[in-house]
Amino acid sequence: MNALTLKPLAVRIPEEIEKEILEVTKREKLDKATVVRTLLEMGIEEWRKQTALELLRDGKVTFAKAAAMAKLSLWEFADLVKQRNVEWVRYTPEEIEKEIKEASVAESK
Repeated sequence: MNALTLKPLAVRIPEEIEKEILEVTKREKLDKATVVRTLLEMGIEEWRKQTALELLRDGKVTFAKAAAMAKLSLWEFADLVKQRNVEWVRYTPEEIEKEIKEASVAESK
């Protein structure tokens, strides 16, 4: 972590999650607070990506806006969209054909 101001956070967690955290502390040889911070950061990062993908898929945000929400570059987000098989372009074959025709007409001018 960079020189961030750390704020205290008290939460109640199920015993099973505590066991998981303790397992990570042993495996990674880190203290509990560091492990919890790292897992929270990972969870928030994944939540941002998942939310951005869902909004893009549902047509509620543009590709660029979704990438920004996910805190990824356009190229990184394009890779993520491909990896997760998210369908976000909603063109019918007729619309695609029309777009191609218009593009080729514009190109020939």
